[in-house]
Amino acid sequence: MKKLLTTLLLGLATLAQAQPWPSKPVTLLVPFPAGGSSDAIARAVGPRLQEKLGGSFIVDNKGGAGGTVGSALVKRAAPDGYTLLVSSLGPFVIGPHLMKNVGYDPLKDFDYITVAVQAPNVLAVPASSPHKSLAEVVAFMKANPDKMSFASSGNGSSDHLTAELFWQQTGTMGLHIPYKGGAPALSDLLGGQVDATFMNINTGLSNIKAGKLKALAVTGSKRSPQLPEVPTLEELGIKGVTVYSWQAVAAPKGLPADIKGKLHGALVAALNEPQVKAKLLELGFEIVANTPEQFSAYQASEFARWKKVIELGKITAD
Repeated sequence: MKKLLTTLLLGLATLAQAQPWPSKPVTLLVPFPAGGSSDAIARAVGPRLQEKLGGSFIVDNKGGAGGTVGSALVKRAAPDGYTLLVSSLGPFVIGPHLMKNVGYDPLKDFDYITVAVQAPNVLAVPASSPHKSLAEVVAFMKANPDKMSFASSGNGSSDHLTAELFWQQTGTMGLHIPYKGGAPALSDLLGGQVDATFMNINTGLSNIKAGKLKALAVTGSKRSPQLPEVPTLEELGIKGVTVYSWQAVAAPKGLPADIKGKLHGALVAALNEPQVKAKLLELGFEIVANTPEQFSAYQASEFARWKKVIELGKITAD
């Protein structure tokens, strides 16, 4: 009887393994509330993955603690391809340096599939600002340390860390004004209550094009297709501040190689579909769609880079 039961269980296990993936719904867990950049990427690729792979792909928003709560949930999920993480760089390379225990090790606990998109940040000032160029901003800050205020969407956010890196590389120091999110930071920037910000380009694009904000420089390695007239920091002589905000897809560690290959291929194809690509470009994103190996190397590099910036700036999450 025992032998029969063992044989039956082995048979069921073999049958389960033989089922093609996906044979049940796949959760695209976004560790932020709906409406943000990670959510936009998940909802853009989800329907395309359904078309290419079959099954269903469901977006589930689990916000909290800068994306680390949802990321920890993915880390604890089974590595069977049915739970995926669609997230910004925050939980992958920033949050673990700001918080004592995020519940996961980003260097060990995930299988990295692809960086889907990236977007440079843009140094923007109100239209009424007396500063007309990057050179004027740097000269003012050197003559007036801690006098020029920089808004951010919160301590340890991408816009905050970009400002910190900029100050470190230029030997200047601004006054950091953290807000609870990008919307209030943008509102006060437009109103002239703060002097500048290094915002995500997709956040400020419409106001820049409407003439309500002045874009002085972008942080990309090349000019943005959305703001081709705005030079990069490197063009203007500021080295070491090439920064991108990025959105990526990962899975719990131990994802089977065949599922990883199928998923990566479908994601790359989806991101490069003309309609998807055009829509994302309109939002300010550049398609990356790199390999798992490239993503892993990039994640390790970014992890080390932001660790150094955070330690030098003595930045905390509070």
